[in-house]
Amino acid sequence: MTEARSTGKFNKENQSGVVQDIFSSIAPYYDLLNHVLSFGQDIYWRKKTLQHMHFFKTYKCVDLATGTGDVALAVAKKFPEVATVGVDFSPAMIAIANKKKSNRKAKAFLGQVAFQHGDATRLPFADASFDVAVMAFGIRNIPDKQTALNEMSRVVVPGGQVLILEMVSQQNKFFQALYQAYLCNVLPRIARLFSSHRTAYYYLGQSIVHFPSMDQFCMMMQKSGLRVEKIVSMTFGITRLFVGKK
Repeated sequence: MTEARSTGKFNKENQSGVVQDIFSSIAPYYDLLNHVLSFGQDIYWRKKTLQHMHFFKTYKCVDLATGTGDVALAVAKKFPEVATVGVDFSPAMIAIANKKKSNRKAKAFLGQVAFQHGDATRLPFADASFDVAVMAFGIRNIPDKQTALNEMSRVVVPGGQVLILEMVSQQNKFFQALYQAYLCNVLPRIARLFSSHRTAYYYLGQSIVHFPSMDQFCMMMQKSGLRVEKIVSMTFGITRLFVGKK
């Protein structure tokens, strides 16, 4: 991790520690950073994701890499009959999520949502515990993506859903050049305003650039026992929602 800090580089061996360090450092600015870097589109992306959720058996949802809890809280509000748990490996993020929950004015639905610290590759839940497992903008930060997908598949019921919302770099040729320039040049300069952590503003763009191709990621989901029912493209393909069914 020391080397990653000094060079601004990361690899699979040091990625977990580096990412946890990064997200702990930017936790107080996480929501604002998301809004700025996505030009406010992250709110729309999350709202669109909820439209594809289907609850039918356990009426439970797990939101992995929950961050400051926006998806989990949105699920609890839209589906008051559903019990939702948000899991994140950063205690700093979980602290903000709990604070956000306690500060909500409309608290009628908040008894249905809880937050806890945890590892997406070693989930502390029994098999077939949830109708829906969702991860928004988190899978790219996990070195062992296959194990995380396996765990998400394990904890949902047969017929349940695994939803992956993620920013990707595969675009049409014209937009690809603009997007790559934004990720590698503009985004680091913006992120630098929010964190003095050198790796943070290098890592954010690189994690998107190095995300697996559409075909590769679909194969990973299929290997986890999921049928990819649809891939929803949002905002010129900047973000994709992968909808998998167990």
